[in-house]
Amino acid sequence: MHPEILDQQGYTSASVTEAPVRELFPGIRLRPLWKGPSGAHANVLEMDPGTSWPHRDVHEPGPEEVYVVAGTFNDGARDYPAGTFLHAPAGTWHVPSTTTGCTLFLFYPEG
Repeated sequence: MHPEILDQQGYTSASVTEAPVRELFPGIRLRPLWKGPSGAHANVLEMDPGTSWPHRDVHEPGPEEVYVVAGTFNDGARDYPAGTFLHAPAGTWHVPSTTTGCTLFLFYPEG
């Protein structure tokens, strides 16, 4: 074992079950996991079955990267099952929804 790994500056971990929960819209919850000094951040988004974003979700100021952890995510154009990775460049948009419910890992490399 190498316990000194945990003493490295910036080395951190987060548990989804212990992350604070913020309801963005009815049935859509955000769990922040990490935020870096440059504004990059990582979250888990949970969407209940039959929920959808009430408007366009525009990716600003930077890109959004999505990994579908569970369920099926729809971006307003097509379904993406668990195991799918999506990269949405800055300035693009989608309208998140799900019929089955889904859990997403979201990463914003530029904030």
